[in-house]
This record gives sequence, structure tokens and C-alpha cells, in this order.
Amino acid sequence: MFKPAALTLALSLMLFPALPQAVELNKLELPDMGDSSDSLLTIAEEKELGEEFFRYLHRQSTINEDAEIQEYIQTIGRKLAANSDNPSQPFHFFVVMENDINAFAGLGGYIGVNSGLILMTEAESELASVMAHEIGHVTQRHLYRGVEAQQRLSIPTMAATLAAIALGTQSPQMGQAALMAIQAGNVQFQIDFTRAHEEEADRVGMQTLATSEYDPRSMPTFFERLQQSSRYSDGKNVPEFLRTHPVTASRISDTRGRAENYPYKHYPDSLAYQLTKAKIRVLTDTNTTEVRKYFQARLTQGTTEQRVVAQYGLGLIALATQKYSEAEAIFQTLAQTYPNQVQYSTALARTALESRDYNGALNRYKKLIAKFPHKEALKLEYAETLLKTGDTNQAQKVLLTLNTDTQRLPVYTELLAQVYGNLHQPAESHRYLAEHYYGTGHTREAILQIRLAKNSNGLTPQLDAILTDRLNFFVNKENEAARQ
Repeated sequence: MFKPAALTLALSLMLFPALPQAVELNKLELPDMGDSSDSLLTIAEEKELGEEFFRYLHRQSTINEDAEIQEYIQTIGRKLAANSDNPSQPFHFFVVMENDINAFAGLGGYIGVNSGLILMTEAESELASVMAHEIGHVTQRHLYRGVEAQQRLSIPTMAATLAAIALGTQSPQMGQAALMAIQAGNVQFQIDFTRAHEEEADRVGMQTLATSEYDPRSMPTFFERLQQSSRYSDGKNVPEFLRTHPVTASRISDTRGRAENYPYKHYPDSLAYQLTKAKIRVLTDTNTTEVRKYFQARLTQGTTEQRVVAQYGLGLIALATQKYSEAEAIFQTLAQTYPNQVQYSTALARTALESRDYNGALNRYKKLIAKFPHKEALKLEYAETLLKTGDTNQAQKVLLTLNTDTQRLPVYTELLAQVYGNLHQPAESHRYLAEHYYGTGHTREAILQIRLAKNSNGLTPQLDAILTDRLNFFVNKENEAARQ
């Protein structure tokens, strides 16, 4: 949603009545507005908490690892962040593969959007309005204005607790189980989330939206549709944020009034938005027959572009169900008809890769890399293909050129571990596998891999020092978590 940022989101949820009695909720004195909020956490602590929060989410939920989807959500997020009231604030945007309609923000600028919310949007501006709203919570520092713990929590405890409660928006049972696993004896804190913060995030978010060339009217439009979707609900299928933060007629009216201050213009959806929705629909719906019917029904509906997206969706279903000849035919037609649309050609190359035509896949990826040299998702698949064909050195070179956002994907360190394994450098292989495990919230496994790395033959003094430093770091993290 329009959920508050992680701290604000986490402890204001209606999940709390079902929580264990070990968590006591007490009214807290709010910190002063303005710079005094900085005293709650240092910049380094905020960064660490954000990373811990993200790691914990990886362990408890399914974070998207499709580089193409990740590249899209980051592109939208970066555009909005650059036009926010604090463009220097670092952000990391990601997709949680859950059908529930939800979105949330965390410390360190981590903003997650559920796949279910993306599928419910009917326009790209609606998705952007959700993300702009969350960005507003972060830039207005509502996390700090709205919470102050009665006692100082450790970084692992706070991150795990916030992530556990955020998970409660996906599944109350999951959230409760996660909380029970990380409870500390006297953890007592509560958020007093205010209507003023929500209205401020609406206002600031709408300004960001308009400056970024998205439709300001999309925000009240999305509010209204969510409200309508729950009007005749039996109470079981209400979007989670409507349970905890009802979208009132007054709030819709306020956002509508502000939106009308902007001149009306047409805001067409990008093709990337439509293709991303198609891919998410295929990845998240377990009923292949129904998804196929969904796209087949749209082959003769809407604009030419929408009909082409339906063909793409059918190709993705064919690929997912290992009907490679069918997928090949669909993507060949699309790639030839629209040679400048990278998604179609990438899907064609992916079809060759998954059907184990490695040389064919390699030739296709080489041509695509030459044509689209800055596409990160393409480079990642190219590196995977190079490994399949035995060209480890080139795969290593490609991986080392990827940007920071792509390196956050767990598949990145997993592929690097494979690279060094192929190069008969076991210490480096275990080192990157350790980073893979740590990044997905499995610290014990990371410790094991680092110890295996330190036991490898032929360690240089420099690598041994790096491994020792990481081992100490992981052990300290595990000990901190054990003390909670």
C-alpha cells in the first residue's frame, strides 16, 4: 500500500492481537520533530538495519530473483527517487512474490512491492503512486518521528521483529511464528502512526509522481478501486492494508482534490510495465490452465500492443511448461516483428538455454549483448549461458561488470561461486557461496562455507585476512541473534 514505512508499518498492524504475550504494547513518548530524529539511529546503524531487514525477509518470504522484473522495478523506483524531495537518499526496490495486496518501506530505503499489488494495478501510474507514497514515508522520516523504543533494541532484534511483523501482512500465522522465534524477554515498543503522516506521504508522493511524469490522479483512482473491491467482501478477502489503515472517503477526497490541481494529460503505460505484469502473472499463478485462458481471451481484445503482450504471456506459459517448440515459435515471431524490444529476444534466447541448446543460446545472447550492452538482466543470463558452455573466464568477466543492484540478487554470488569452482579456486568458491547464504538470511551456513574456505590449500595472506574478517563478522552476527 499505502502502508507506512517499515517501523511505522510493522507495529501498527492488526496482527498484534494474535501475537504472543511476550510482546507488550505501551504508549511511547514521540521524539521531537526534525533533526532530533537522527539521534535514534546513526547513518551506519540505519544502513545495517536495512540490510538485516532485507536478509530476514529473504529467509521468510520469496523475494523476486528474476533479473528482468528486478530491473523494471528499480527503473521505476530510481525515476521516482530522483524526483523526490530528497534525491540523495539511497533506495533499493524489490518485488515480494506474494499474491496479497501490499507494499512496505524499511530503514535504509528498502521498499518492497507485492506481486499481488502489481497485478491489481490497471495502469503504470497506479504502481508508481504506491511507490511514490512509500518514498514519501522515507524522505519525511516518519520512521523516526513515529517510534521510539523504551529500551534500545539491537540491530538484529529490531530487523527481525520488523520483518516478522511485515510478514504478518502476507500470513498472520507466518508472522506470528517468525516473531516467536526472535522474541527477546523484555522487548516493548509501539508505533503511534498518525493520520498526518499518511496525508503527508500522500501529498509528497503525489508531487513526486507528477514531477516524474506519472498521472497524479492515479493515486485516488487506486484508492477508490481498492475500496470498491472490499465493499461486498465477507471480510476475508479485504486487502491487508485496508484492515489496518482504512481508505476513507475523506482521504480519497483529499487526494482527488490535490490531483485536480495538476493539468490533465494522457499518461500511456510503458510496454515494460505490461510485459512485467504478464511475466509476474505466469510466475505466481499455479493454475496454468486459467492463466492460459486469461491470455488467450486477450489475443483479440484491446490495442495491438495489448494483443502482442498476450502472445508474450502465452509464450512464457509454454516455456514454463517445457513446451519448447511452442515457445520457440511464439518468441521467434515476436522477436522478428519487434527486433528492438529486448524482452522478446531475451525470451527467445532463454528458450534455447532451458531446452539445453547451449550453443544456440550463446549465439543469441552474444548478439543481444552487442545490441543492448547496458541491459543488466541480459548480462546475467549471458553469464549463466557462458558457464553452461564451459567459458568460465568470460562468464567471470561479465559478472564483474554488473552493477550494485544486480549484485544484490542471490543468483549473482551463486554464479560467482560456480565460476571459482570451475577455476579450481575452492577458497573463493566457498567465500562467495558464504555471501550467498548470508544474503539470504542463513548465517550458520555462511559460517560453514567461510570455514571451508579457510581450510583450503594455497591461501594468500590477503585472502586469508579477508576470510578471517568475514568469519568474525558472521560469527558476531550469529552470536547477537542467539542472545536475543
